[in-house]
Formats: sequence, structure tokens, C-alpha cells
Amino acid sequence: MADAGYLTIGKVVKRMQERYPDLSVSKVRFLEDEGLLAPSRTPGGSRLYSQNDIKRLEKILYLQKHRFMPLSVIKEELDREENTGSSTVSSAAAVAFANETDDEETIGKLHPIDRIPDLLGVSITFVKQLAEAGIISLQRSPHGRDLVDGKDFALIRTCDGLRHFGIGAKNLRQYVTAANRESAMFEQALMVYARTGAGDVERTEETRQQFDAAFTEMLLLTNQVRNALITRQIKQSFKGLAD
Repeated sequence: MADAGYLTIGKVVKRMQERYPDLSVSKVRFLEDEGLLAPSRTPGGSRLYSQNDIKRLEKILYLQKHRFMPLSVIKEELDREENTGSSTVSSAAAVAFANETDDEETIGKLHPIDRIPDLLGVSITFVKQLAEAGIISLQRSPHGRDLVDGKDFALIRTCDGLRHFGIGAKNLRQYVTAANRESAMFEQALMVYARTGAGDVERTEETRQQFDAAFTEMLLLTNQVRNALITRQIKQSFKGLAD
């Protein structure tokens, strides 16, 4: 099977780590446990990933990293796409995934704010509103120019998509407050992986993988709680429309 283009889990991780440095064997196994991946198995039980499996993994990681989509939504979309042959991910996400505009070089740079309209199709005013709301942080060049971190491009696009529903930068301040509050909760929960009295995490591969898997699962579970609570409230408010 390996000769027919199949890769072991270790080779898959090594192949994709340049693009996704945080990817680990434990994370890929976690995605399998959650039903997002279903690799073949050798008679001895070792996983073998086909090119389709690898393509599916790449899409999962992309939607997580650049579109901030929870795994439950990603799974529903991929399963639907597999069954119908068509995708229902939002047009913004589909275009972003297809064009792959956020390459590693772009993400790793600081960009003058006056170039953002050309790069992202959003106004300078909107970017400044996001900065004022605390969604992103602008940096200053030695010459006093405002710079935008390429790592924030996906987030800026997401916020721009929300504007189509009348949700502006000011409305998103609540998520900054919530993120700060939740981050403190996450930090406390993840301290179990600290090995020293000072609270510094030992940077062993095993600990790093355990930390990564735990953090990923916590994000998934808290997103599910958040989605369930919002869904319940919306169904109560719009009975007959949100069934």
C-alpha cells in the first residue's frame, strides 16, 4: 500500500509541519478519534494515509487556522461535501481556501496599513476600528507608519464577513472580553502540564504533544458549549424560524 502513494502518520506529520508547525502525531490521532479522518490500516494496525486523506487533513487544518472554524462544523461540511460533491462553506471561506492567498511569506510579515485595501479588500477605516475594539493590534514602523500583522489577515476577513449581517467592530468588543476571561480559565486548566515550581512547561516532545492535544480538545468542547447556548437562545427568540 505504501508503494501506491500511502504514507504513515509520522511521514504525514513531517510533510506538513513546515506549513503547520504545531501539527503533531497526537493531533492527527485526535482528529481521527473525532471522526474527521479515517485512514486505512495495515494488518498490524498501523495507519496509512492516502492522498485523499492528506488533502482532507490539509483542508481541516486550513479551516481551523485561517477561518477559526470549530471541528464540529468542519466535520459536517466535509461529510456533506463528500456525500453531495458540493461545498456549503461560506463563500468567503471557499474563496480563501481555493486561492491560498495567505502564504507563509505573507503571514510572516508586517504590512503597511495603506496596502490592506489591495491585499484584503477592506478599508483602512475598518482595520483601525478593529484595532480600537481590541480585535487586532497595529504596530508602528520606525517611520511612524501603522503596520498590520499578516497573522491577523484571516481574522480581519472573518470580521469583514460579519459586517454583511450588521455585526461591526464595536459589536465584537464582547469577544475580546470573553477571550481574556476564557484564556485565564484555559491557562489554569493547562497548568497541569507544567513540571516546575515556577510553572514553566518542560519542552519535551511528549509534553508538547499532550499540551497540544488537550488545548485542541478544550477549544472544541468550549466551542460546542458556546454554540449550543447561542443556538438555544436563538431558537427561543425565533420560534418557527430556527427549528
